[in-house]
Formats: sequence, C-alpha cells, structure tokens
Amino acid sequence: MPIRQTTVSVVHCVPVDDDHPLRADELARAAGDRLEWVLELVEAGVIAPTAPEAPRAQWVFRSEALHGALQVRRLQRDFDVGVDAAALIVDLQREVRRLRALLGG
Repeated sequence: MPIRQTTVSVVHCVPVDDDHPLRADELARAAGDRLEWVLELVEAGVIAPTAPEAPRAQWVFRSEALHGALQVRRLQRDFDVGVDAAALIVDLQREVRRLRALLGG
C-alpha cells in the first residue's frame, strides 16, 4: 500500500482555551465542515456551547468541543456514520474512559 503524503502550511494559529473559545463558524472551519453540522452536533449532545441559552449567533465553544467535533469527523470519514451514530459512539467512549478511571486503570 503506497504511503500518501500531504503538505500543510500553517498560515495563522490561534490558541483554543478558556480565554480563547471558538465561535461556531470557527469550530466548523477547524473541523472541516459547515455551521449546520456544528448545530447538529449540539442537538445530538456531542458538544455544548459555553452559554447554551445565548442566541446561536453568540455561541462559543471550549477546546473540548473541538476535540468532540474532530472525533465525530473522524468517525464519519472512517466509518461513514451519521451524526447520531457518531454521537452514540463518542458517548460510549467517554463512558468507558470514565469507568476505567474509576477502576484505576
């Protein structure tokens, strides 16, 4: 199997942390999808804005939302699953990690 190489040029880099959250459109762009897809992730419970009661135009997301969105993107790409199936898989993965932490392993 041939190895495929990709060259990426980073033109602009912004930290994502509590002091620098991502707007919904930035989250969509970072995950390589559309704003509507981000809204689907929120509806499916995969990610949550920092202030869910705020109007959608004002939603911002912390780094864990980016992590969750990227997990869903990989599942969709690798296994061709929908948002609901990906949300279930991500939720089960989180539960397994939580239970392992409780067991000390």
